[in-house]
Amino acid sequence: MEQKNSTPNISDSGNGENRLRKLIIIILALFVIVGTAIGLIYLNTISKRVYVEKSEIDAPQVLLASKNGGVLTDLYVQEGDQVGANAVVAKVGDELIKSKDAGLVILVRNNIGQYFSPGENIITTITPNKLRLVGRLEEDKGLDKVKVGQRVIFTADAFGSKEYEGIVDEVSPASRASDVVFNISDQRQENEFNVKARFNISQYPELKNGMSAKMWIYK
Repeated sequence: MEQKNSTPNISDSGNGENRLRKLIIIILALFVIVGTAIGLIYLNTISKRVYVEKSEIDAPQVLLASKNGGVLTDLYVQEGDQVGANAVVAKVGDELIKSKDAGLVILVRNNIGQYFSPGENIITTITPNKLRLVGRLEEDKGLDKVKVGQRVIFTADAFGSKEYEGIVDEVSPASRASDVVFNISDQRQENEFNVKARFNISQYPELKNGMSAKMWIYK
């Protein structure tokens, strides 16, 4: 009776190892190709936009004060109230303090009986339809690439990663002089400029005055 040879086939074993080696090399090559492609896409995306970390939802504030000064005797509004244009909001002595435009009351100095000097703010209002996204961009971080009309994507810290859209409608012609910061190493000042973007307020009613945000401006 013929006895079978149980010795492993060295040639088959070597071929299997070669195939495994080739498969590993192909997989590693694919990882490198995919990683490179992702990196190039990321760099291409980054190069097409300017990032502004220090941003805020903001509306111009209207300060309401007494022209003549006197004792605050009456308040007719409280924070959060909506007021119409030319509405009486407070009384100082015999003088009625009126709103300038229709808006939202965001601050009331509730100090009945206190004396207020002429021009001293008593009530602050904003006009909600004038809300803007205001970013503070350093002059060497892409300011020269920012133009009116460019598309903006932004997020509000209060709503996580949810994205909103807007359009640049103003680039400040002068720096924020009061916010000058000096670099310890060379004492060169880092000037910041305001970049404002408008957005559809009715589409994003959850966005409120004073919210912190981040913005990306697409070149």
